Amino acid sequence: MVGVVVNFEVPLFGGGVSEGVVRVGETVRRPLRAHSPAVHELLRYLESVGFDGAPRVLGVDGRGREVLSWVPGEAPRVPLPPYVGSEEVLRGVGRLLRRYHEAVAGYEAPDGAPWDGETSNLDGEPEVIGHCDVTPENVVFRGGVPVALIDFDLARPTTRLFDVVTALRHWGPIADPADRDAVLYQVDVGRRLRVFCDAYGLERELRRDVLPTAQVRFERSYRVMRARAESGGGWARMWPGSGQRIRRAQDWLERNWDELDACLW
Repeated sequence: MVGVVVNFEVPLFGGGVSEGVVRVGETVRRPLRAHSPAVHELLRYLESVGFDGAPRVLGVDGRGREVLSWVPGEAPRVPLPPYVGSEEVLRGVGRLLRRYHEAVAGYEAPDGAPWDGETSNLDGEPEVIGHCDVTPENVVFRGGVPVALIDFDLARPTTRLFDVVTALRHWGPIADPADRDAVLYQVDVGRRLRVFCDAYGLERELRRDVLPTAQVRFERSYRVMRARAESGGGWARMWPGSGQRIRRAQDWLERNWDELDACLW
């Protein structure tokens, strides 16, 4: 029929945990979860301060799913395209994360906001609501340039350093070479840690804590993922391989600690 637009549901796949995510026209529909209200308030705040690197909350559809704006561009999936391994992309992701932290710095989340997970920091008070999952699959690119973050399901109170280290786990990557994507298999991880921290603008006094924070983060991730796997679903499917990868990453970090630490300064 002329003039009638039919929007089909196109399944979206990515991190392996979120299920039932579809694209409908210029929107993304996702099942509502216990933490959705907290994430929606965060995204509304980002919109209010003019941060253009995140989806917009558009409401809830007739099937009880959250409706978010579609962020145009490419969110790479494994095997990662070659451009993802470039240092220019690495710098861009570091700058994007810093821009997000600056945008969210003034946000005061309501008391008792139902974030998906506990506060993530070594000690003291949280500084920001971190994204806490800046993987390649959760960064949108246009023309090979990182322009936006998506999938805020793991957002929660944290410190800037913890969010940086979480990103570095994937973008360094701080991982055993056997578990890296092909485009990152032979990279100089120490140099990439320095490039990312420089692009982000991580203060010198915080760089001494990058590797200790990664060490703590690995151990917490192992415990949390193991507990979540017991509930079934996507976490259960991911756990057998993910748990082993975390342990290999911990061992690799210990073996290469001195070399990596020297590169950060």
